[in-house]
Amino acid sequence: MTAPKRALHAVTNQVSGFLRYTRLQLALKATIAVGIAWTIAPHVPGVASHYPYYAPLGALVSMYPTVSGSFRTGMQTLAGLVVGMALALIALLFGNPNVWTISLIVGLGVLLAGLPRLGAGRDYLPVAALFVLVLGGDDPDGYSFGYGVQMLVGVAVGLTVNAVVFPPLHLNGAVNGLVSLRNSLARQLQDMAAALRETWPPEHEEWSQRENQLDSLTREVREAVELADSSRHGNIRSRRYRRDFDADYRALRAMERATRHVKDMTEVLTDAIWRSPRDVAVPAALAEPLADAVEAAAQAVEAWDSEGEVHGAARQAVQDLIRLVNTSASAENPVDATAAMAMDLRRILRIISADEDG
Repeated sequence: MTAPKRALHAVTNQVSGFLRYTRLQLALKATIAVGIAWTIAPHVPGVASHYPYYAPLGALVSMYPTVSGSFRTGMQTLAGLVVGMALALIALLFGNPNVWTISLIVGLGVLLAGLPRLGAGRDYLPVAALFVLVLGGDDPDGYSFGYGVQMLVGVAVGLTVNAVVFPPLHLNGAVNGLVSLRNSLARQLQDMAAALRETWPPEHEEWSQRENQLDSLTREVREAVELADSSRHGNIRSRRYRRDFDADYRALRAMERATRHVKDMTEVLTDAIWRSPRDVAVPAALAEPLADAVEAAAQAVEAWDSEGEVHGAARQAVQDLIRLVNTSASAENPVDATAAMAMDLRRILRIISADEDG
């Protein structure tokens, strides 16, 4: 693997690595919550103590990377269980379960699981109905009560553990993700500028195959920002660590738009070099000014948050390029590829300026 490709993989893995660390934290808390739930379950008074194994299940299903997500998932799961149990108990009013009633109730449960408000509970609705019918035995009411109470105990334990033990506040993921995406865009532009200065076809072509990697990184960064935003709800640490998520989303949307233009430039330049150089050409006289403008734009992207000489120089380089394109255009000297890339560069710089003004 070449050095540029290794560098891009390192940037991409910075975000995915953080998400793996989040999963490790979640696994640790799930371990603690299940252990506590199993310890408490036998001491729940009444018939519920006969069904202690459902408490660890409740703790497990309530585990989510954020506190608010844990609460939402837990409540949706309990709602699905209640609906499923009620469905089964209604069926038992008409007689003992048999192959027909079990099949019918499970099918109806799967149908009701399509209700959008159930969320995570949709997976447990038909399961709860099936368990009550098959495992309820001679006391389906007691089984349903014990099942529901122990699940409630487990959900409460899971939510408490998630809120108290390492309460997740994933701010670093948003910060690192935005920096990684910005650096990746700058690196892509720098590599294209280098390709424009090489003898064609250039020896280095890794940059021409990075469109999917840029898409993947953009999705991961959006996930990281959304996770950081949702992690502050119900989190006791959010008052201490405050962050302007409006600015983060504004920067993310701006970088997503810039990514589309960088990908468009990548496709145009790839066509000009390898795919259809006769139809999509970059005149030799414009190759160096185009490379200068692309490199200047790369520096502006790298210095995204700091308006100054770098951005001014990039705008001047793009304006000079557009002027050359306008004066060089003719039937004998097509400049469509250069003009398209120049327009993309101008839009990228406008996106940066608009994000800074916002």
